[in-house]
Amino acid sequence: MNEIYLAGGCFWGVEEYFSRIPGVTNTEVGYANGHTAAPSYQDVCTDTTGHAETVHVTYDPDRVSLETILEHYFMIIDPLSLNRQGGDSGTQYRTGVYYVDEASHEVARQVFASEQLRYPAPMVVELEPLTCFFSAEEYHQDYLKKNPAGYCHVSFDTLADLTE
Repeated sequence: MNEIYLAGGCFWGVEEYFSRIPGVTNTEVGYANGHTAAPSYQDVCTDTTGHAETVHVTYDPDRVSLETILEHYFMIIDPLSLNRQGGDSGTQYRTGVYYVDEASHEVARQVFASEQLRYPAPMVVELEPLTCFFSAEEYHQDYLKKNPAGYCHVSFDTLADLTE
């Protein structure tokens, strides 16, 4: 299995979206690339920890490529919006792709370059190595499965054509 970490605003919708992609074997929400150890949701909401709400995506590269995962990622975010996605704002809602190995970095770099061609302004999506990840509280895990009417800024329309 391979892994990538995706920050795309509120992690509830991002997690639910990627959990539906064939080949994704696991998703987990948490807090990434900040400067405090083991933050709580309340800590992250203070906008002082440096952490981004992030989804750890584990996937089977024989079933889905990192390129496909990242193409879907760009379908559900606004890459020109700094520290804001949907109705949420603050540094914890910034966008970012955090990689764990050089092969993933290279694939992501290529996808970023291709995506940038679609926009007149520079994208504000971070592309950085993962420095840390702390799992979010249990009530955040699979939140939209537990609370189907919960808030979500992500559109699931792009998943309609996916098949096993």
